[in-house]
Amino acid sequence: MIDNKEASRFEREENGLLAWAEYRIRDGKYLIPHVEAEPALRGTGAAGRLMQDIVEHARAGQLAIVPRCSYARAWFDRHPEAQDVLD
Repeated sequence: MIDNKEASRFEREENGLLAWAEYRIRDGKYLIPHVEAEPALRGTGAAGRLMQDIVEHARAGQLAIVPRCSYARAWFDRHPEAQDVLD
């Protein structure tokens, strides 16, 4: 995973294509307003792998995540083991 700070998004490349999650940092928390993958990656699990990368990044930095987009909220609903990073 790449933290593209200029674009304020996390990016994961798979097979030359991107999945990304836009973020804002506010009060030591990552607000995730949007997660997307290029059309050819949709349905492959790439966005889910990106979300797992983001969780690990947040844990390492002791930051919380506030999922604002419906995909990110649904991902956390399906992954109770990752809810320790939720705010």
